[in-house]
Amino acid sequence: MSEQYSYRNRLIVVALGGNAILHANQEGTVEQQFENTRYTAAHLAGLVQAGYQLLVTHGNGPQVGSVLRRVELAEREVYRLPLDLCGAHTQGEMGFMIAQCLNNALAERHVSRRFAALITSVEVDRQDPAFQKPTKPIGKVYRKDKAEEMQRLYGWQMVHVPQQGLRRVVPSPAPRAVVEIDLIRRLVDAGELLVAAGGGGIPVARDDRGHWHGVEAVIDKDRTAALLGRTLDAPVFVIVTSVERVALDYGTPHERPLDRLTASQAQQYLDAGQFPPGSMGPKIEAAVEFLRGCRAGDARVIICDIEHMAEALAGHSGTHIGPDAG
Repeated sequence: MSEQYSYRNRLIVVALGGNAILHANQEGTVEQQFENTRYTAAHLAGLVQAGYQLLVTHGNGPQVGSVLRRVELAEREVYRLPLDLCGAHTQGEMGFMIAQCLNNALAERHVSRRFAALITSVEVDRQDPAFQKPTKPIGKVYRKDKAEEMQRLYGWQMVHVPQQGLRRVVPSPAPRAVVEIDLIRRLVDAGELLVAAGGGGIPVARDDRGHWHGVEAVIDKDRTAALLGRTLDAPVFVIVTSVERVALDYGTPHERPLDRLTASQAQQYLDAGQFPPGSMGPKIEAAVEFLRGCRAGDARVIICDIEHMAEALAGHSGTHIGPDAG
């Protein structure tokens, strides 16, 4: 393997937010998703051309919602799919799309390297408190009568969405280990470019015999990306979102963008309620988990938008979160 792609020297774990593939105001057609992904891929391909080695992860929330809706509409015609298989379905579909767009973008730049997508499972603990109190909304919003029917038929837990109706919630347990990590490590050591752990990975747990089984849950994709990064001892973890920088008092007249902070400072702001659970909160949690689990003292997290990613890696944009001193 050449020095240019040496392990830990130029490795970046990239967590793509949903806006990288599907914008909030879009219907979510295949054409729209490919268009958005091509735009994202052009920026990522530029980093590969510059000599970085990428391991790309991604969200799948809207796509899983669409798969669940298809399952519901077709329930009288074909068998139902459990949530873990819906996650596997979107991992394959989106991994194909992202890898194809990245490979086309590399070919346009005359870079003779290729991405491959890997279906990835992630171990969770059946005793995780999240299973006792599901909080992750998935799928569509239902009228009261339909929601009660789904609860009766499938045992779903539902929450009220103000002025809309009821929506299914599922557990969101912490990721414990990536099942395919040894394979991923070998591929990363060999300098390969990967798309992996889409949607946070397919949640699985072991039974009494040590056999894996899928679990009806959703793992936060940023936390899984952080787990991958610290397990692989990656020096840089980039969380791509819709804003150039993290900000305090976001959306208020007193908004203050943050350029640099430590893991402890990030945790303090999180504890103070600066980063809500439904937006920046999980990203800050993942950043802190990554930094506190890394062996290397030079590790860093960058939170930025896709347009400023190259500038952020050069230190000229984005929010940089580093380890605590000492």
